[in-house]
Amino acid sequence: MKKRAIKKIVLYTFSTLLILVLALAVHIYLVYRPKVTPYTRVMARIDVKQPLTVDDANKISAFMAHEKGVDHYLVNPETRIVVFTFAPVKNTGDQIVNDFKANFNYKAERFIPSAENLKHSCPVAASSFTYKIYKAISQII
Repeated sequence: MKKRAIKKIVLYTFSTLLILVLALAVHIYLVYRPKVTPYTRVMARIDVKQPLTVDDANKISAFMAHEKGVDHYLVNPETRIVVFTFAPVKNTGDQIVNDFKANFNYKAERFIPSAENLKHSCPVAASSFTYKIYKAISQII
């Protein structure tokens, strides 16, 4: 009779833990799913392949200020990089880059990070326990 009671306790404990782990897995999956809302902001970068002056940077800044969906931008003439954030609901990064090329005739391209760049971009996210659980669950599902 004692063995039967111990087996029931172990079975109920294991079942409860299994249900809690599954609930945690579903929660992590739902939280990490990307959702595009009107408040979502995406950061993008344009690499200009020719020298820029301060005057050019000011013209680019004026263009970015009037571009649909762009809410913040930074133009660095020394590194020839334009970084901006935009609302993906209003515009796309490719469209902004195409408008940029059409207005300025610069040799420029949108910087798209490679898989290797993304792998090493955020040391906290890739090594966090919850991210590893999310990746394991997303591979299963």
